Amino acid sequence: MKHRKRISALMTLWFIGGLLLAACGGQSAAQEPTENPQTNFTSAGRVSATGEVVPARWSTLSMAANGIVEEILVTEGQGVAAGQALARLKGREKFEAALSAAKLELVSAQQAQKDLYENLEASRAAAQARLAAAKDELDKAEERRESQAYQRGDREQIDQAWANYILAQRAVDDAEEDFSYVADRPEDDPDRAYMLAKLAATRQARDRAVANFNYLVELPDEIEVDKIEARVAVARAEVLLAQKEVDKLKDGPNPDQLALVKTRLENAEKQVEAARIALEDLELKAPFSGTISKVYIRQNEWINPGQPAILLADLSKLQVETTDLSEIDVAQVEVGNPATITFDALPDILAEGVVTKIAPKSSEGSGVNYTVTLEFDEIPTGLRWGMTAFVDIEIGQQVQK
Repeated sequence: MKHRKRISALMTLWFIGGLLLAACGGQSAAQEPTENPQTNFTSAGRVSATGEVVPARWSTLSMAANGIVEEILVTEGQGVAAGQALARLKGREKFEAALSAAKLELVSAQQAQKDLYENLEASRAAAQARLAAAKDELDKAEERRESQAYQRGDREQIDQAWANYILAQRAVDDAEEDFSYVADRPEDDPDRAYMLAKLAATRQARDRAVANFNYLVELPDEIEVDKIEARVAVARAEVLLAQKEVDKLKDGPNPDQLALVKTRLENAEKQVEAARIALEDLELKAPFSGTISKVYIRQNEWINPGQPAILLADLSKLQVETTDLSEIDVAQVEVGNPATITFDALPDILAEGVVTKIAPKSSEGSGVNYTVTLEFDEIPTGLRWGMTAFVDIEIGQQVQK
């Protein structure tokens, strides 16, 4: 405490002397004004606080995935560049396989999209052919329904049946004439038996021809009419579907198929990205250039996401954060206030600095204290992270000269 009082007394003397010199210099400068006005500080006193030396940028890094530590690639005190790998987990082969599978699906989806466009003309031709066949089938169904007031057979079938009947009757006539030559022979005569069998067969064929003809020219019953109407309805539905397919392909690939392919492609791209991230999560990389200040993990141990792994800091830019600046004192401090800073570990060092940030909320702990951040005009040689600092902040106002 005596040390701090001694330093403060010296600082007061130096500060008063500085004001006198500045006043003298001001009179001289008044005779030769400069082009650019300078900002000077008028001190109304000072507030003192204890602080800690910290890096302007530091981070406790952790793995994004859980697993077993395969390799630690850095040591404490080592400088690293942004993006440099610091540690790696086991299981890379599994995730590389997953990434390869995702890339394969992506290529397949891209090919499916390409085929959809390349096969467009063939798809259009097939759709036109389907439409033509559907229209032809509809014409036949409607013609069948309208022909001869719903007769069972169409004109071609009826004509064929009538011709079959004429031929069958002619065969009967010929068979009857042949039989007449042997009709008087005994019943066990072979020629008579042959002619009689031939006559019976021709008569049966004629009767079938007559029955078929009569069936075709008769009007169908209600069930058959329903069947005919059903065939017409099915044919019309097929025409509509075929026409819709033709219309879909008119301006490009089938929109439904194209949407399906695009969805597949988007999903494949996301799967590739997810697999790539999962693979990258096996490595811990430096988010910025700095120095490895602490390694918390060991090789072959299990680590969870969020668990401290490596402490990285940019030690090229150190600053001071106060630890006990009270609410009464902080109310008098403004950003831009100059300060003098001393250190227990470096008793011969007197550093200059400036207030760059004032915490909007009080710090956790006993009492109501606020953290004030100060930057050095020049970082002292030998200064290290964690050293205790004593800060005297000049309070007052800045004036333009």
